[in-house]
Amino acid sequence: MKECRMKRQDTNPNEDAGQDEIRPEYDFANMTGGVRGKYYRAYRQGHIVEIHKADGTIEIQHFSPEKDAVILEPDVREYFPDSEAVNRALRGLIRLVPEKHRGSVGGQHRPSAQQ
Repeated sequence: MKECRMKRQDTNPNEDAGQDEIRPEYDFANMTGGVRGKYYRAYRQGHIVEIHKADGTIEIQHFSPEKDAVILEPDVREYFPDSEAVNRALRGLIRLVPEKHRGSVGGQHRPSAQQ
């Protein structure tokens, strides 16, 4: 006897694997109460996440900002919305700093990247 197997179809025909969009029922334009930057101070200090597992155990994970992460204050973020904008502005500022002062921070000399 010959066995015939059918190929399983996707469970959700509306999903496109290459599609990177939010479904229309998620209308964030009309949401109220969200505050941008609400938790940025807490993020700067790091935080702990407790994961309660099905077996009753609790896994604790500690998170802290990446070593080179820079957190912009909300008023500065209005002018510099992304990394590209910040880097472009800082490179323009670097060109204005005299060569002998490059690499100095708070009176302490740091080796410049051009050495």
